[in-house]
Amino acid sequence: MAITPLPNAPPLIEGVVNVRGQVLPVLDVRARFRLPARPLDPSDLFIVAAAAGGRAVILRVDTATHIAELDDAAVDPTRAAYEAGVVTLEDGMVLVHDVTAFLSAAETAAIDAAIDAAIGAAA
Repeated sequence: MAITPLPNAPPLIEGVVNVRGQVLPVLDVRARFRLPARPLDPSDLFIVAAAAGGRAVILRVDTATHIAELDDAAVDPTRAAYEAGVVTLEDGMVLVHDVTAFLSAAETAAIDAAIDAAIGAAA
């Protein structure tokens, strides 16, 4: 999938992609966790998730080993930034990321403005 650059977007945003007619921002999860940048690779995975305010976003991830639906009661809360908590599974403990905390209100507003400007320029 090609990621289209989004001028004037916050540094956390790699660009946008069109998913079923909806323009969605691609979050650079590596940047949010202060990991070194990595070029786009055909093996990368794109996960559509709900962020702050119910905004749909795409997380570009290096790999995914499991997908699980968890009851909120199974998550032991943590105080770490961007973490909802820890879950103990049969094969070990897993950190649960809080996608709604990935974007600040200012970042959300900047994304909206950048997408609106890009759509307006394309029209």
